Amino acid sequence: MSTQITQLLHRWQGGDAQAREQLFEALYSDLMVVARNRLFNDTGGTLQPAALVNESLLRLLGSEVDFKDRAHFIAVAALKMRSVLVDHLRARAADKRGGNLVQLTLSHASDVPDDDGDAYDVMALHQALSQLAELEPRAASMVELTYFGGMSRDEIAMVMGVSAPTVDRDLRFARAWLNRQLT
Repeated sequence: MSTQITQLLHRWQGGDAQAREQLFEALYSDLMVVARNRLFNDTGGTLQPAALVNESLLRLLGSEVDFKDRAHFIAVAALKMRSVLVDHLRARAADKRGGNLVQLTLSHASDVPDDDGDAYDVMALHQALSQLAELEPRAASMVELTYFGGMSRDEIAMVMGVSAPTVDRDLRFARAWLNRQLT
């Protein structure tokens, strides 16, 4: 299946619109799982997983990304979902709409369980990740791929071109840095 997905990706990047449709059909259920994971907290019922997937795919179509494989595609789609979710939350947080930020935990950003259970709002996490990206871009990317992409450490290692222990080290650093920023 993974080889077929990679072939569809390459055909789509070569301009084959039918390959794009087959690719989206083959990966839609995987993208829905990622979307459901991102929307596990209440978003006021205004953003459904299907809407999140569809909006992220629309944004993905407008980008010039050279996809390596299925894991890379899912990771980029998940980052687009993050962008959609942040935009949605910004709109909800606007004063004229009453504010009510959604709470998410940072525990998904590491294989280590979150002992303290502290929850951080999506906007603060987004801003902290942006700051981390300026300081340590690779570590920030790994957090995004783990948390927003739902990727395993081995998948991240493959996409980022580093070893699995490097992924572990960067995630530990990023988690500590983000926890410090968010407390």
